[in-house]
Amino acid sequence: MHAGIAPRENGPITLPAVPAFDCSISVWGIRVPKLSVVVPFHNVGAYAPDTLRSLARNADPEFEFLLVDDCSTDETPEILDRWRDRLPNATVIRHETNLGVAQARNTGIDAARGEYLTFLDGDDWYAPGHLAAAVAGMDRLGCDFARTDHVLAEGRKRHVKYAPAKVRDTVMDPRDGISPASMVTMVDYPFVPFGIYRGSLFRDGASRFETSLRTAEDRLWIWRLHLTARTFAALSLHGVFYRRGVTTSLTQITDNRQLDFIPSYDLLLDEVSRDRDADRFLPKAVRTYCAMIAFHVNKAGRYEPEVARRLRADVADALHRMPQQVLDETLATMDTPRSTLLRSLRDTGRTS
Repeated sequence: MHAGIAPRENGPITLPAVPAFDCSISVWGIRVPKLSVVVPFHNVGAYAPDTLRSLARNADPEFEFLLVDDCSTDETPEILDRWRDRLPNATVIRHETNLGVAQARNTGIDAARGEYLTFLDGDDWYAPGHLAAAVAGMDRLGCDFARTDHVLAEGRKRHVKYAPAKVRDTVMDPRDGISPASMVTMVDYPFVPFGIYRGSLFRDGASRFETSLRTAEDRLWIWRLHLTARTFAALSLHGVFYRRGVTTSLTQITDNRQLDFIPSYDLLLDEVSRDRDADRFLPKAVRTYCAMIAFHVNKAGRYEPEVARRLRADVADALHRMPQQVLDETLATMDTPRSTLLRSLRDTGRTS
């Protein structure tokens, strides 16, 4: 526990800056949690009981659960209140206005005290024993973070999706998980909840999510993690269940929040261009950006008409902002349908 803070109670909390200390030991006679689990909730009343039940089945005296209600307007707040006393070491933190998943995660990070942190979305769930296995993997390997596989749940169907790591249960350099551009790598696995992260990564305001982004904040965050952390590993665990097709999911929206992938990747390109390994990583960043553009343009028919129109104009501008030599090399090596589409978008932007 931090100096000067009374024992924690359920309800809103405010924490000062986290002092640097060894999280694996007791501090001033009070044991620091081994793991903090941050779970944002927003209007997921239909699924929250399954999520909370799975947390209870993973509970441990050394784990704390930080349940962040991002100003839900359905039955989610009442469900959290009912579970608060049933879930050991649980704290409910409420936002008075809806601030988005990035801020909800940041709120949980700021309240977390654990040696390790992990995240779960409010409509997903864990298999029993998953958190203990993830902690054991981190203890065994001693790395900064570890990614896991996950199970895609679509109705009653289940399908294991594997993290695209070169090797398993081996400590690696996170930068080696970025390139090459032509292959699927760890930065193409941008699911924040499918991992466990050392608490020191978050000290002094580090590793926060970009609150200006309403979508695609996870992609930027994962890239930054691989650029700044020292060590990582992939654990052969698939105890996180990701619920696909939920109507409240940000992947299902059709409004202008879908366009936030553009400022997300603009930030990424700017940071990668200033990185010491810019020549190594820019081709991957540009190729991934191009793939995202093609993906969104190809499904623009599902967006609101004004959003679809703005999308085509904004991605044309984005293509012109990219390093053109790297972009030309990327388009020369992409498949014909996507490269043709992207060239057309870039040319349209030049003539408009």
